[in-house]
Amino acid sequence: MNHYLDHYLNYLTVERGLANNTLDAYGRDLARYLDYLEKHQIATLESITPAVVLRFLSHLKKTGLSARSRARSLAALKTFHKFLVREKITKDNPTDQVVSPKSLSALPHTLSPLEVDNLLASPKGETPLAWRDRAMLEIIYATGLRVSELVSLRLSDLQMDVGYLTAFGKRSKQRIVPLGETAIISIREYLHYGRPGLDKDRGSHFLFLNRSGEGLTRQGFWKIIKRRGLEAGIRQSITPHIMRHSFATHLLENGADLRSVQAMLGHADISTTQIYTHVTRERLRKMHAQHHPRG
Repeated sequence: MNHYLDHYLNYLTVERGLANNTLDAYGRDLARYLDYLEKHQIATLESITPAVVLRFLSHLKKTGLSARSRARSLAALKTFHKFLVREKITKDNPTDQVVSPKSLSALPHTLSPLEVDNLLASPKGETPLAWRDRAMLEIIYATGLRVSELVSLRLSDLQMDVGYLTAFGKRSKQRIVPLGETAIISIREYLHYGRPGLDKDRGSHFLFLNRSGEGLTRQGFWKIIKRRGLEAGIRQSITPHIMRHSFATHLLENGADLRSVQAMLGHADISTTQIYTHVTRERLRKMHAQHHPRG
């Protein structure tokens, strides 16, 4: 079984060009699956039935894995078995009729518009780090970029004269994302007042730099957004992905169409974007329950 896994991961690396983080996630999910099969003495592909897959998902639930994580594991299983069928290693795909355990109860967390305003206003002062943090927060809310996309931005990715930036997402797919006037102003201020004090003529190509003048890391921005969230008085723990969720949710609540949001987020499948319609419907339901006399 491990031979099949190695074959599949090699295919994902060479032919599909998946990012290392995605490969690691697939590898972990599938290694856990193969360990389960071995422990239950299921040694051949032909022995894997839909019932076996369902028992594995039930096992994941008993270990405390969330519905979202179990859905991700099932997605990895489905693509793995689909690959084995396409390569004619086996005839049947035991995951074909297995439904994802993802439920509407696992909706993404978002910030309210007021909380976003407080967060964006939290970097005070006129130090290079304050200019940088203001620009980063404005960009991630204005564009919905993933944290990896944000920290990998280069100066050449900015097209501020026309109000866009170029982002490189999963599988190195390129997309154009509008910036908005407020974000553009914040970037220009950072480039003029903040970035020179961090770069110190080193000539870095990265847009956002740390104290040492090097490109900022994903972990570095996680620390920044958590600290700024505390300064803004926001009680819930803030992650970069919550800003991405807030970007999409606020767009839809203000009348944006789903296809446009899909394009800006860089989702390959619109079904991934549709989770945000559930968020807006759930918010409307709660508002109705709170304010209607018979709610």
